[in-house]
Amino acid sequence: MAEDIVTRFAPSPTGFLHIGGGRTALFNWLFARRHGGKMLLRIEDTDRERSTAAAINAIIDGLTWLGLTWDGEIVFQFSRAARHRQVAEQLLASGHAYRCYCSPEELAAMREKARAEGRTRLYDGRCRDHDPKDAPAGVNPVIRLKAPLTGETIVEDQVQGRVVWQNENLDDFVLLRSDGTPTYMLAVVVDDHDMGITHIIRGDDHLNNGARQTQIYQALGWKVPVMAHIPLIHGPDGSKLSKRHGALGIDAYRAMGYLPAAMRNYLVRLGWAHGDQEIFTTEEMIAAFDLPQIGRSPARFDFTKLESLNGHYIRSSDDADLIAAIEQLLPHIAGGQELASKMTPVLRAKLLAAMPGLKERAKTLVELFDASRFLWTSRPLDINDQAKALLTDEAKTLIAALLPELEAVPDWNATSAEAVVRPYAERAGLKLGAVAQPLRAALTGRTTSPPIFDVLAVLGRDESLARLRDQAAP
Repeated sequence: MAEDIVTRFAPSPTGFLHIGGGRTALFNWLFARRHGGKMLLRIEDTDRERSTAAAINAIIDGLTWLGLTWDGEIVFQFSRAARHRQVAEQLLASGHAYRCYCSPEELAAMREKARAEGRTRLYDGRCRDHDPKDAPAGVNPVIRLKAPLTGETIVEDQVQGRVVWQNENLDDFVLLRSDGTPTYMLAVVVDDHDMGITHIIRGDDHLNNGARQTQIYQALGWKVPVMAHIPLIHGPDGSKLSKRHGALGIDAYRAMGYLPAAMRNYLVRLGWAHGDQEIFTTEEMIAAFDLPQIGRSPARFDFTKLESLNGHYIRSSDDADLIAAIEQLLPHIAGGQELASKMTPVLRAKLLAAMPGLKERAKTLVELFDASRFLWTSRPLDINDQAKALLTDEAKTLIAALLPELEAVPDWNATSAEAVVRPYAERAGLKLGAVAQPLRAALTGRTTSPPIFDVLAVLGRDESLARLRDQAAP
């Protein structure tokens, strides 16, 4: 592309960074990175009652966790209100806008009449050619765009294709309110122009805004950015995404134990395709991403797919990196404080030794944390119901018979433990599983764990024997 690409992510800080916002930010980031351009961040905080510092922090934290970096300083829309007013006055001066003195009651009557007549243009334009000398006293006017009454407004959308609006159906919308504050429509155009935005990538709920904003650009004689309106994310059943489907904040996915790389990979495939490829490194995403490959149909959120993908990333992650990720998660999960208080170099070494076995089954970091609990939990173990069912009197007698042989093992490791347990099972006429399962229940309090000989090795001689004595028949 000849020009330098500049995209932007422009959230309103009225709540958390939701999953759709995360995907929009990712698409903007990927497109900019692919073309060697920039992605800017603008906080659209003009709704002063609903915009909060906590929401701004949540957006920044969410983007940072996802690994999406922006270029330059954050732009806060509210701070640019004087510039927005200046442009509204510029449109007035050029005859592309006018002052409207209609009362709320008049506007309500106009809307009612238009709807009764089946018209989409709700404002009847009565102030379009109003002589300023006839302005009513004591009324603060709004400023409206003098939109074209005939012809078409066209958006050549990179996702939706060519979208055409008949100008006779579009309103003279408000640019500046009666209190002098700019509307969203004006502020967005002015900010995008001043920030040098070349490509606007956002949800298709903004498609109609694309027509209105195009009219403002044209009235100002400014170049209209390329637009790409991406379909929204729906639930698995095809309905609008709700909390039960996964319409949560990015921070919630972090707390549930998803990895940033897995979230990026999952989000990029929500509506964008590159052949049959499902797994992408960040570098592969950047190299492959383009706007025409985004589908026009809403993407469907699927927790099962996300879990499966996250499991893949956990299995392929470096063991030390997984321990660091779990440690970052500890303040946000039940029981995390207990592990944090016990984390010593010795325990960290145990976790590192156990990680290859632990990560094979885990789909989230929370599952990985739970699976590691046997390494750091205190005696006597909290044994769950399924494990208790395995610790029958017969199983406890078996453990008691095996204990002296294990106590005699000179060099404690997985191989030496197996060299005792396997022959014992053969002498007793039992399959290895019939011995391993009671041992697993006694050593971990659970029915699933890494391979039993690895469990014995990582717990060490003293802790393993102590736990087995706790459950052995007297």
